[in-house]
Amino acid sequence: MPPIPELVEQLASELKARGQMVVTAESCTGGLIAGACTELSGSSDWFERGFVTYSNAAKTELLGVPAALIEVHGAVSEPVARAMAAGAVANAHAHWSVAVTGVAGPTGGSPEKPVGTVWFGWATPAGVFTEHRRFDGDRAAVRQATVAHALTGLRTHLASGR
Repeated sequence: MPPIPELVEQLASELKARGQMVVTAESCTGGLIAGACTELSGSSDWFERGFVTYSNAAKTELLGVPAALIEVHGAVSEPVARAMAAGAVANAHAHWSVAVTGVAGPTGGSPEKPVGTVWFGWATPAGVFTEHRRFDGDRAAVRQATVAHALTGLRTHLASGR
């Protein structure tokens, strides 16, 4: 996997070529994806905004994730990642989104959702796609792996047009 700055440059090039924008919806990364994107000069040409929705209330208030969905499935789940990705696009002026919700650790894990568990959501013009991953390492390693995978997934969806 290329380094994060290289992933961002590739993403920027692809989005600018299309004249399209991206939005992020982040929980476990606390804005690191948006930070990686805006580290690149000129990112306002393709990066619309980032939502840091660390609390469940923020997910509901800013992204429209139904509180009942969080109550039934938990914040770290496929339905919530899907709703976060869709809500980000619905509440921004963007064509694409990436959403992440997970357990970065070292606390907060459970047998069903151990530390390193992350759900990803990508909203694209063709629909919303989700993926589950589990990353090893400490909190910083899990968060950095999440950023890299989120950006890689976004590039993959851009390349495939879905």
